[in-house]
Amino acid sequence: MKRLSFSRTILPGIALACLVGSVAYIALSQPDTSIAAPGKTPAKAPEAQRQSGSIVGTGIVEPSSETVDIAAHVPGVVAQVLVAPGDAVAAGQPLLEIDSRLARAAVDEASAAAQTARQSVAAAQTAVRVAQNQFALYQGVEDGRAVSQQEVITRRDAVANARAQLAVASAQAQQAAARLAQARVDLSRHMVRAPAAMTVLQVDTRAGEYAGTQGAASVLMKLGATRPLHVRLDIDENQIERLAMGSAAVISPRGAAQRQVTARFVRAEPLIVPKASLTNSATERVDVRVLQLIFALPEGEGSFFVGQQVDGFVPAKGKP
Repeated sequence: MKRLSFSRTILPGIALACLVGSVAYIALSQPDTSIAAPGKTPAKAPEAQRQSGSIVGTGIVEPSSETVDIAAHVPGVVAQVLVAPGDAVAAGQPLLEIDSRLARAAVDEASAAAQTARQSVAAAQTAVRVAQNQFALYQGVEDGRAVSQQEVITRRDAVANARAQLAVASAQAQQAAARLAQARVDLSRHMVRAPAAMTVLQVDTRAGEYAGTQGAASVLMKLGATRPLHVRLDIDENQIERLAMGSAAVISPRGAAQRQVTARFVRAEPLIVPKASLTNSATERVDVRVLQLIFALPEGEGSFFVGQQVDGFVPAKGKP
């Protein structure tokens, strides 16, 4: 039997086995590039709109008044918060109060000063009446020897002086009343009230926290009119010429394509803006400029919430 040559037979076999093992290891270590089924079914246009070539846009639900940021008129510590998210408030209803102890003290001080000024006016009015009566008495004496002309002149000057004092007191009383009115206005500014009948969407402060009046941190609450809710739908500017302006839109909540609601056209914003409502899709373009269309959802439609992302389908020109 011939002896096997290590260099000619065994060594090439070992090399071949190593090569096969390396290829198998590399193949098994590659990441899985297969496309998995999406976890959520993306929104699709209704069958009639797919056939008519509707224009698709993404949008967000917002109050019909848009969101109103509420801030304090004066800086200070929040004394009490009087509403909670979801509350319906009337125009002028108190929302929160800033610590007003110093402002109340200022009102009390101004009120006392105004009262003193009014008393000074009353005293000046009395002095005028007394001076007038005395002047009339001296002026009515028929015997010139009983009252000298100088005494008559003196009494006449006393009337003029009393009237001047009354004018000064009246002016001071008006100033005191103005200071009291200003103090009351300053006190009223410590109470933050609703600008109109709205719904409280968010409360970002608590009693004891400091409230400023500048910057984003000054926003203490967010309010909005939610009857009806509006949808701000972004339409690619390249689709504007195809758009049937004024038509109603079909709106579906994101992730619930089967839920379809017809929304009434309200208006088109006059300014083309960069797209802000993003879907976070890997294929989505973020350098798009859009026309924003505003639609009103039916009142009582409880499946939509402020800030919710939606998909919208708007008819194209010449299509039903």
